Amino acid sequence: MFLSHFFCKHALLQDNLMAVPKRKTTPSKRNMRRSHHGLANVNSVECPNCGELKLSHHVCASCGYYNKKSVILKNNLDEDSELESDN
Repeated sequence: MFLSHFFCKHALLQDNLMAVPKRKTTPSKRNMRRSHHGLANVNSVECPNCGELKLSHHVCASCGYYNKKSVILKNNLDEDSELESDN
């Protein structure tokens, strides 16, 4: 009787165990772990066609040019901006 009671308790205890740190994490270790959590700067460049700031290697949102070539027509950009303003 005692043995079966022991195994039941032991099985219940094992289900509820969690990993617990042995030592408190020091501020130095915590800050070293968080060193890569900072925000990165946005790499914006001036559009050679219209002069607006845009992300490098992306189509300009204001004029639709990429690499000195018209990729998106201006009227398509106006329709997209109207759709976004409605929402």
